[in-house]
Amino acid sequence: MNVYVYPVIFGVVVGTLTRIYMLRTDYRQYPTYLHGKIIHIALGFIAAGLGTIAIPALLEENFTAITFLTVAASQFRDVRNMERNTLTELDAYELVPRGATYIEGIAIAFESRNYLVIFTSLLATIAYIVFNIYAALGISAICMVLAHKLMAGGRLKDIVDIEYVKPHFDGAGLYIDNIYIMNIGLKVRQEEILRYGMGFILSPKSFDARSTLANLGQRQAILHDMSTSLGIFKDSGTPALTPLAKRDLDDGRVGVFVLPQRKDVEKAIAILGQVPTLENAIRMPSESKANQEGSKLK
Repeated sequence: MNVYVYPVIFGVVVGTLTRIYMLRTDYRQYPTYLHGKIIHIALGFIAAGLGTIAIPALLEENFTAITFLTVAASQFRDVRNMERNTLTELDAYELVPRGATYIEGIAIAFESRNYLVIFTSLLATIAYIVFNIYAALGISAICMVLAHKLMAGGRLKDIVDIEYVKPHFDGAGLYIDNIYIMNIGLKVRQEEILRYGMGFILSPKSFDARSTLANLGQRQAILHDMSTSLGIFKDSGTPALTPLAKRDLDDGRVGVFVLPQRKDVEKAIAILGQVPTLENAIRMPSESKANQEGSKLK
């Protein structure tokens, strides 16, 4: 039997298990059960195979065989496109859409997780060949822990302070604290909003956070996660009951207005805090050389 059979089998198994470990169906209801999961597990198996075979090919000086790794870049770029297209199609039927920024972030995550599988399989196979199976098991465990940490990004609670504020009307204008949300002329809609509506003020902790909150994609992600987790008092054809997030132009605070089916302030604040900070929405103007040379941003 070829000396590389066991290391290759070990690397493929570890890589596939790593992809399964990173695969979860959460409040975003994606990937779907069962077929969506099968697709991602199958792609994880392919990624594990690509990462594992590279080491025996190197050791046998079969450098031409390593070029098939370039196939991975094209293969997993298609994964990203598949996720983007699927979620974009589904988004049209959401009462509160995810938004393009959120969708792009999910697509990037699914592509990057396959690369994590490749690196895990590659390192596990190296450890098996160079040392032994026990070293390979240790390396595999470390890689899985690192993969879990890398798949968890920033949360909204890290960059803002969250405060509950009851919505109120000034004439036809709906306000969260002093932040104008929208005009509601119908008395019956005003009564529904006061009964079911909840308001929150997000106060940025830094100038960078203020710029991140200004991003429309980040605000749409907040509204989607809140509506998905707590439900929403809305149906198609009722634009007055649409959740909104508006910004105070003076200090960068954001007023969030939602109409949840489950009106629980503490739970809503906890859910708001766990909303992911989207990679594509993060802005860091304080890192600019021009800003660093001038006065400190506050």
